[in-house]
Amino acid sequence: MIESHGMRMTSAYYTRLGQQERERIHRASLEVLERVGVDVHDERAREVLVGGGAQADGIRVRIPEYMVARALSLTPKRMTLYDRNGDVAMRAWGYNTYYGGGSDCLNVLDHRTGQRRRPTLKDVEEAARVMDALPEISFVMSLFLPEDVDQRIYDRYQMATMLNHTTKPIVFVSPDFEGCAAAVEMCEAVAGGADAFQRRPFATCYINVTSGLVANAEALQKCMYLAEKGLPMLYIPLNAGGVNAPTTTAGCMATMNAGTLLGVVLAQLVRPGTPVAVPGWNGGPYNLKTMVGNYVLADEQGVPTEMGKYYDLPVFGLGGCTDAKVLDQQCAAEVSLSLFTALLHGANIVHDVGFMDAGLQGSLQLQVIANDLIGWLRAATAGVLVNDETLALDVVDELGPTGDYLSHPHTLRHFKEPFYSKLADKGTYSQWVERGATTMEARAAQQVDAILESHTPAPLPADVQREIENIVQREQAWIDSRK
Repeated sequence: MIESHGMRMTSAYYTRLGQQERERIHRASLEVLERVGVDVHDERAREVLVGGGAQADGIRVRIPEYMVARALSLTPKRMTLYDRNGDVAMRAWGYNTYYGGGSDCLNVLDHRTGQRRRPTLKDVEEAARVMDALPEISFVMSLFLPEDVDQRIYDRYQMATMLNHTTKPIVFVSPDFEGCAAAVEMCEAVAGGADAFQRRPFATCYINVTSGLVANAEALQKCMYLAEKGLPMLYIPLNAGGVNAPTTTAGCMATMNAGTLLGVVLAQLVRPGTPVAVPGWNGGPYNLKTMVGNYVLADEQGVPTEMGKYYDLPVFGLGGCTDAKVLDQQCAAEVSLSLFTALLHGANIVHDVGFMDAGLQGSLQLQVIANDLIGWLRAATAGVLVNDETLALDVVDELGPTGDYLSHPHTLRHFKEPFYSKLADKGTYSQWVERGATTMEARAAQQVDAILESHTPAPLPADVQREIENIVQREQAWIDSRK
């Protein structure tokens, strides 16, 4: 039995947490920040926090409640991302949900061969072009970690490739602070300067933080750098319940949330009004049976997003992924469920569409399948327009019970409005056989090929391309000099 919509929180609405539960987690996070503190592995970050009223004991920093309250009052409730042309592409607030890819998969499930292999920079390019073409994918991430470039600065090559092969917003990831600065420099070259990029940012950094109670130096440096520039950021500490945090969902969430609040405080101390998005996944028990970092687990669904809604901050969520290794039944179920739950609990920027095998494998086929599923979800959750035209009472009066509705002008006006899948086979068995008796997996591969054959995003101006290439080459020379 699945009991829902009862009056007790043990029979929860799909909000997972009621107001009382959210407030208790918030108060618990405040107590963790004041009594336990967070290990802050950057001297300048500690200085900024202490200057704002925190106390430091070595690397351990404790933050009083008033600092959190002040920071939350200063953090924007909205995050707006633009496309490369300067048009609004994502209004990330409230219950607006946008889907996009993920980054840095170590393997490709090759749609041409069906085999798993290591990715190259060409795969990053093809992923960017596919995501650029898919109508339900709103932002682009690199998807793959290319092995044919210098692994010390692979992210610079990823960023240059994405900027050259999509006009959609970009979420980038960098393993070090220098990579974050180089990515921003490339974006400023595309935008026509730092001020232009700050006014209409078309890229944002996903800052990976070690855990709720451990803030690594690179994450803190990126946070302060982006805040100084007035750029939006995704500040994401992630806990593993039972490994580096309590195994209970509430305890895991409280400690993860404490680390999130530290990032919000730090950003607002550096520059009040800096947009910060908070986590929309993890915060629940780790899979202690396998000790594998799974991407689709039931217990955590919606919980971190609830805290983002409590603070009325943008939420960086996760969906459209699976821990399956092939495009099988597990894959279909987990991708569908994770897309749906991300939408139901209102995550705003939902990444990792196309991820497989606990984030170790990416699939362009899965991205086009997920794109189709997102279209279905859009139609299934859309409001129904009820007016004289849609009620069509005059048409019913005219045609009655046995009239020809198929050829009526009212049908011709509206028949294209419903959702029609581009991948699911909705015909008869004989029609399916006549069309080649293909599986959805095969049809998805065909769609990927069709996109790659026909879709080429508008190129950057030649001088901007050269400037981006010069930045990458400068970074290559810099890293080579450190040998």
